[in-house]
Amino acid sequence: MVLGVLDALSDAYAEIFTAPPWSHRSPDAVRHDFRERLERDARRPGFRAVVALDESGAVAGFATGWITQDPFPTDRAYGKVLRRLGAERVGELLTGSFEVDELGVRSHARGTGLGGRLLSGITAGAPGGRSWLLTWDRAHDALAFYRRQGWEEPEAVRGGETDIVVFLSPP
Repeated sequence: MVLGVLDALSDAYAEIFTAPPWSHRSPDAVRHDFRERLERDARRPGFRAVVALDESGAVAGFATGWITQDPFPTDRAYGKVLRRLGAERVGELLTGSFEVDELGVRSHARGTGLGGRLLSGITAGAPGGRSWLLTWDRAHDALAFYRRQGWEEPEAVRGGETDIVVFLSPP
């Protein structure tokens, strides 16, 4: 189970998500928050995790996610998703599908295709082949990566723009 490698995952997460464009964040706080969140998230319905190790046995990358439940959550960044897409489209596009919560690849493993393999691995077997994720609109490398993978952005409702971008898996 993923909780057996929680320390290694937390260290990898902190390294990945305190580098630009997230360099304004404290590594210790990021590590602590991720650890607590992952312990809770691992109990969500449909939770899955994929972890890739490098040749030394260290975490090179990982992905986590679960099935998005109905009613659609309102904590974390979910409110921004609702504002961006509207409740009707959230219900139609996201509820009941697989939600990719985290995808991270350490810098030494980037450019190897690992991110694509993790994304494919975590979404394999998604209900009806439907998956979704969100990322920060200032994470330009992540935005470009998801677009290269064929993920598409549903249009935001008028006035629903936020600092997050929602992506849907390829049809």
